[in-house]
Amino acid sequence: MTRRPDTDAWKRDELLARAADAPDALALFAGASTRLRRLVPFDAAVWRATDPLTGLIAAPIRVENLDEEGCAAFWTSESDPDTVNAFRDLVDARVPAAALRESTGDRPELGPLYDAYLRPRRFGDELRAVLRVGGRPWGSVSLFRDRDRPAFTAADTELVAGLSAPLAGRLRGFLRPAEVTSDAVAEAAEATGVLLFDRAGRLVSANEQARARIASVTGEPGDASTPIWIATLAAAGTGRVRVRTRAGRWLVCHASRLSGDDAFTVVMIEAAPASEVSTIIVETFELTVRETEVTRLVTSGLATDEIARRLHISTHTVRDHIKSVLGKVGVASRGELVAKLFTEYVAPATAPAVHRVRSAG
Repeated sequence: MTRRPDTDAWKRDELLARAADAPDALALFAGASTRLRRLVPFDAAVWRATDPLTGLIAAPIRVENLDEEGCAAFWTSESDPDTVNAFRDLVDARVPAAALRESTGDRPELGPLYDAYLRPRRFGDELRAVLRVGGRPWGSVSLFRDRDRPAFTAADTELVAGLSAPLAGRLRGFLRPAEVTSDAVAEAAEATGVLLFDRAGRLVSANEQARARIASVTGEPGDASTPIWIATLAAAGTGRVRVRTRAGRWLVCHASRLSGDDAFTVVMIEAAPASEVSTIIVETFELTVRETEVTRLVTSGLATDEIARRLHISTHTVRDHIKSVLGKVGVASRGELVAKLFTEYVAPATAPAVHRVRSAG
């Protein structure tokens, strides 16, 4: 039976169909947000790509109907043990989405985020979700409603949760490797970027290499602001997150809090070696667990019979797994497989790291 175009089921199907055709992450976020608003009305939203290995915010980010003020308060609340529906908890939760008022029995003030972020902006509720697939978070979304609107319902949460895996799968697909470019090679040769933050999270100093590294992601050379994925590391004083440059190069950003009374935090940005991103890249091709095991042994240089002994399977089965992996990755030989999966360059981002928009409700 054909679904009518005015039904929620049809609108959801259209959202997913358009998402499957999105050319990049920002286009995915924009299209999904526009169509989701018809199903679950909201007044503001933030869509984010995340580092699938740590769950930390990465790039790109789409921000709707929100300004920069208060970003620090929002992300600082994530480190609060009393935070309700923390993204870190939703990663492993049975349902990867939750609404604040529903989760607190209509007492949103029980969550520190309400007074710190929602109330000052006249928001009455937040529905958030982790976009996860394969047990990893590839993105996240926060939807906000003004205080004069009804709270998000259990049905709203269920609908958004149902979008988690397909949208995450599309985000994962954007990270597949591409050809090495001369620009990417030049980026890899750049020196380490260093930023210094004070106890309050204010940027004290940054070298030119740091500015250059940041600009390679944002596409805005003259922008002196601190990207949110850097600011959150500085606030935490520890951690690491991987982001991509517009030329398709992986960078790794890591933070360390210095000892002493001033407790400065240093954030360094440098080229990510293949070992930093190999797990992510392998997972983008949706290999099975066994195919992943075989692939890692192939890239270690082991022969078919040795792989069979290591995994306690027949050589015929190993060959079948290798054939399947070559087909999924789109290469013809073991050598091409190694070059494709463990190259340090991936498909380039096609838009600025943060895209801030104003949209009608």
